[in-house]
Amino acid sequence: MTILDTVMTEPGESTSAAIAVDERYAAHNYSPLPVVAASAEGAWITDVEGRRYLDCLAAYSAVNFGHRNPEVVATAHAQLDTVTLVSRAFHSDRLGPFCAALATLCGKDMVLPMNSGAEAVESGIKVARKWGTDVKGVKDTNSSNIIVAHNNFHGRTTTIISFSDDETARRGFGPYTPGFRAVPFGDADALAAAIDENTVAVLLEPIQGEAGIIVPPSDYLPRVRALCTDRDVLMIADEIQAGLARTGRTFACDHWGVVPDVYLLGKALGGGVVPLSAVVANRDVLGVLHPGEHGSTFGGNPLAAAIGTTVVAMLERGEYQSRSAELGRRLHARLGDLVGRGVLAVRGMGLWAGVDVDPRIGTGKSVSLRLAARGVLVKDTHGSTLRFAPPIVITADEIDWAVDQFAAVLAEALASPTAATA
Repeated sequence: MTILDTVMTEPGESTSAAIAVDERYAAHNYSPLPVVAASAEGAWITDVEGRRYLDCLAAYSAVNFGHRNPEVVATAHAQLDTVTLVSRAFHSDRLGPFCAALATLCGKDMVLPMNSGAEAVESGIKVARKWGTDVKGVKDTNSSNIIVAHNNFHGRTTTIISFSDDETARRGFGPYTPGFRAVPFGDADALAAAIDENTVAVLLEPIQGEAGIIVPPSDYLPRVRALCTDRDVLMIADEIQAGLARTGRTFACDHWGVVPDVYLLGKALGGGVVPLSAVVANRDVLGVLHPGEHGSTFGGNPLAAAIGTTVVAMLERGEYQSRSAELGRRLHARLGDLVGRGVLAVRGMGLWAGVDVDPRIGTGKSVSLRLAARGVLVKDTHGSTLRFAPPIVITADEIDWAVDQFAAVLAEALASPTAATA
């Protein structure tokens, strides 16, 4: 018997046994709900004991198109039978079509394909700094700076946590990377005051996800766009969670009629099957990169490129954007009905909602656990906020059922607040 035989979990085995293996061998950098997925389809996850859960998190938007989306899976199967990886040491027949399709979707010239969302952010930062040197003419690269927003979430690499407000992500990981200035999200005046002659970019989430689905004032992004244009600064939109139909538009920036200089994309771009991210911009921006200055062994690999091309084709049809907008109105209306009944506020756009739970009835984690017991999976953030972000393939009836379970949890908690926080 091998070590693998002793730790493999078969369908029907206990949740506790499966979790015990994770606890023993996997680094403890997450604190997951006690649910062990064994299979998934559409908007539903089935655990190792056969219990079904409605997934209202969608892997932080990575599963926008549903678990095992048939179009994406068919593309993956077909590509697995040909070639999966050749690196960028030479060309593949899948890379060019993917980059062309994604550039066209974004209305840009070029694509830099990477893997994770954090890689896209790191790559965007490098490109902005190089653009500042080569194009804008910042002479002292040690003075080059990028403006970011307080309460941002762009990933957890060393550079990214250097401009994060999240002490859990930062503490103990210094020294931190310099060159960033943080201003309040939604405050265009503060952003304008922070720009100087050495500012090369403004990096923002159009809607802040991890912060609790924070939607900015209606004039904010248009003012940011104008400031960046007037002051010769790149506007970089991190659409990794907010983009690709999550908010009811292809990109969250579309709600305000804003086109950034650089799109950072990821998560749903890989169709919930492979890691795939990208930096998308015009040639005068991405053209600053030359051979040897940046790279990734798996970035733009044939398997990911084939899947990404299918995802772009799905987005070009517009059905997911329309579905997210229509079902999002239902989700927000139903959640809004719970304000005053255990909910303090509801924010968001499309199938993306941040719900502030009255802290007197429990933490976000405790409410998430009670919802999981009723077959609904959500994730807490910032103590008492829940995020609802189901796959866009969810139905109206499933939304109603999920909110009904949430309403029942709130009612139970209001009736017995002490038990709710346990």
